[in-house]
Amino acid sequence: MNYIALPTLACLLVATAVTKAQVRVSDPKQTVERNVEYRVNSRVDQGINRGLDKVEQGIGNIFKKKEKKASGQQPADDTSQQTPGGPANQQPADTPMGEAADTGTPRSLKAYSRFDFVPGEKVVALEDFGQDAVGDYPAKWNTNASGEVVTLDGRSEKWLAVTQNGLLYPEFLAALPENFTLEMDMVITPGLDNNFLGTALNFVDGKAAKNLLTADRKNTVQLNIHPGGGYTSVTAWDADETIRVTNENYEKEWLSGEKPAARLSVWRQKTRLRVYLNEVKIWDIPRAFDPTVTYRLVLERNFFTTENQAWYIGNLRVAVGAPDTRSKLITEGKFSTTGILFDVNSDKIRPESYGVLKEIGQVLKENAGIRVKIVGHTDSDGNDASNLALSKRRATSVKTALATEFGVDVNRLDTDGKGESQPVGPNTTPEGKANNRRVEFLKL
Repeated sequence: MNYIALPTLACLLVATAVTKAQVRVSDPKQTVERNVEYRVNSRVDQGINRGLDKVEQGIGNIFKKKEKKASGQQPADDTSQQTPGGPANQQPADTPMGEAADTGTPRSLKAYSRFDFVPGEKVVALEDFGQDAVGDYPAKWNTNASGEVVTLDGRSEKWLAVTQNGLLYPEFLAALPENFTLEMDMVITPGLDNNFLGTALNFVDGKAAKNLLTADRKNTVQLNIHPGGGYTSVTAWDADETIRVTNENYEKEWLSGEKPAARLSVWRQKTRLRVYLNEVKIWDIPRAFDPTVTYRLVLERNFFTTENQAWYIGNLRVAVGAPDTRSKLITEGKFSTTGILFDVNSDKIRPESYGVLKEIGQVLKENAGIRVKIVGHTDSDGNDASNLALSKRRATSVKTALATEFGVDVNRLDTDGKGESQPVGPNTTPEGKANNRRVEFLKL
């Protein structure tokens, strides 16, 4: 989390031409932390050099400036399981604009066939920056860097563009429980020139830290993901700042022509940390978290250069509770989930819903004697009749997916939709709306 002083820059640039083995031989007394830092700077730089041409070619069109045009009106229906931030607004002239956040081919459920991420039961925080004006820094965040709320052309969501190196955190997310899931979308501007650490999620000691905007590593778990070089690491420090856990790996970079945007999914179960980048599980560490520490989330941007570069984050969603699908459906007779996601105003299931559907499908196949009714629900945005129809179509889509993808007999599945008529939370907050947009499974 500490930034590297400028006098060390020359040494770091030389280190990028040295292999990991050479670094260790040349200075055997180097600490584990410094070795990790050198390995980042060397191998990540090599990965970027190999991939920057295709990165710039594939993602460059996203931020290509266009003629100004009138903003579109969003449909009145329930928007989606991931609430967009309202109509697409024109960005300031000095902010890169884009075609869309993801220009790749739409992913199918089968593309996520190994994705076993299951979101928590109850959404406790959902940040879509809908309450913030384009051009402002979001009111519910704090930072020692700079940034602004923007939109990307072709998408209705608002994004926070982090335009300077530093730390930032959501003030509304005061404490993370021992069981939670965190999801967020990310985009990086083209021409990434970065042999530092890139982007990071830091889970810091919320009770001990006097200032969350200082690079204090005490009782911290850091998840680092370099967007261009494929480098990722997890490091955990104890209260005395000694390293308790350190792991590094190299995955296919998410900043590529095929997938210029990335969805990050983090799953904590007590001490265990699981991390997914798009459909791939990149980390599963049994003892990353200290169960005695109350963690808070602090994001970090640490790019080599800052000019005309931004880290865009959006659709931050935190949910709590570890779903017990089998017990709730078989024993209690009802299972409700907010983890089945749909495209905006559509009954098309998003591929990141695969983990939830797979779990439900397994329970149904293992208990072949039961029948269930699938019931769709929406929030109260838009027209009542449209929301009712949408909820019914979404329930039918779930039925079809369970039958075609997981082999569940369609004769065991009934469907219905209730629209906005049965809310479980207030329709006045993003979190309440997210909990109302759900799919229920009722044992018949």
